[in-house]
Parts: sequence; C-alpha cells; structure tokens
Amino acid sequence: MLRNLLALRQISQRTISTASRRQAANRVPEKQKLFQEDNGMPVHLKGGLADGLLYRTTMALTVFGTCYAVYELFVAAMPKKVK
Repeated sequence: MLRNLLALRQISQRTISTASRRQAANRVPEKQKLFQEDNGMPVHLKGGLADGLLYRTTMALTVFGTCYAVYELFVAAMPKKVK
C-alpha cells in the first residue's frame, strides 16, 4: 500500500513538473492595444466575431426569458374558470 502511494506521488510530481516547461507567448500588450484603441466600439464587442455572437445570444436569451416571465405572471394572475 505504501509503495503504491509513493509511486502515485512520483507520477503526480512528474506530471506537474513537465507541464510547466511549455511557456505560452505573452500576448497581453497586443490585447491592451486592441482594447484601448478608440474606434467607437463598445469594449464588450472589441474581441471580434465571437464577442458579437456571445452578446447577441445573451441578449436574445434575456429578451426571451423576460417575455416568458411576464407571460407566466399573467397566467398566474388570471383566475381559472371552474366548471
């Protein structure tokens, strides 16, 4: 049992230490230029097509949810007919 735990510890250390070898390029200055540029666009749309699609989807879901909530409130407010 102890031998298994030690082996597991070695494997986990090896996995963690090899993951830090790969360094990603620092793209922060490029993104800062993009978002600080004064081109009249709102900051939440400056990321490109994906940001626009995410924004439109969020707005559509918000409008749909609001309409559905108002509909359900209306249905709940109306008394049901008893036969």
